[in-house]
Amino acid sequence: MAEPAVEVWTSGAGVPGQSARQAAAAERAGFDGLAFVDSQNLAGDCYVALALAAQATTRLKLGTGVTNPFTRHPAVTAGAIASVHAESGGRAVLGIGRGDSALAHLGFAPASVPAFARYLRALQGYLRGEEVPFAPEGDLAKLGLAGQPEASRLAWLRHVAAGLPKVPVDVAATGPKVIAMAATVADRISFAVGAEPERLRWAIGVAREARRSAGLDPLALPLGAYVTVVAHPDPATAQQLGEGSLALFTRFSAMHGRVVGPASARDRAVFENVHDAYDMRRHARTGSPQAALIDADFASRFAIFGPSDYCARRLRQLIALGLDRLIVGGPSLGADRVDAEAARRRFTEEVLPALQAA
Repeated sequence: MAEPAVEVWTSGAGVPGQSARQAAAAERAGFDGLAFVDSQNLAGDCYVALALAAQATTRLKLGTGVTNPFTRHPAVTAGAIASVHAESGGRAVLGIGRGDSALAHLGFAPASVPAFARYLRALQGYLRGEEVPFAPEGDLAKLGLAGQPEASRLAWLRHVAAGLPKVPVDVAATGPKVIAMAATVADRISFAVGAEPERLRWAIGVAREARRSAGLDPLALPLGAYVTVVAHPDPATAQQLGEGSLALFTRFSAMHGRVVGPASARDRAVFENVHDAYDMRRHARTGSPQAALIDADFASRFAIFGPSDYCARRLRQLIALGLDRLIVGGPSLGADRVDAEAARRRFTEEVLPALQAA
């Protein structure tokens, strides 16, 4: 079967007992991939969920959406996603960012850009089957072993994953430093800058310029985007259903209080206000204090809320910028269940077919 011109992924949480059913439903609905969040205090283990999803599907791509460089050693992350890759016949993607809710619920801020870059380089080495140097602080020598490894490597990888392509590493990126770094270290980038074309053009430009500067083909890097989309005849109701996801991604553009990317003075105030009011205890939830600060004008540009034909048209505009993958977030936690389910059906029955037919 030919690869689609653009992949449309859905996202979810690894709820024990539901992961396989969720994956099978996503495949039946026509999605190209499913990403499970990695936030150990808020959801079940993403790799357990992905392994179950692999057994319940045949073509659906499977990924983390997203993991982080803090809660697992890079060898552990590489081993986990490579296992899913082997179990699924090569359908895994490793989505990774600096970390947010997973770290916050352990008392930590996102990893620094230099620390993230070091982690990504080690991770890529493991996934390529290479030897990765031990960390300088390693103290294995104090055991006085007669023999010991001189470096670290996934010794099983070449036997179990023989014939499969390497697991692609996809960096979720918002700020220019992460975008530029990922453009030369990762296999692909998925931008988390909202659905406004101007902001996505800026992010794409940063990535391509970084590759030019490094002597790499600027057009050879696959690009995607995380986009909040809720299909409903009434845009105001759609915004209410998706406001938790909208607030989450809005905050990413002002993670430390300083706005990144192009923004008007009015939009800059929204970014800053959401940052200042963000309650991690209401992360990604409808009815949160941060969601209440986002007005309809901002929401209509940063996310996609409205009738199905409008949603499809807006998504086609983003694809035309050069994106080849969309990771779609829909109704938020805490949204009205009946309305949320109806919105999901509209997306799979009306929006998704329109994109696939384009």
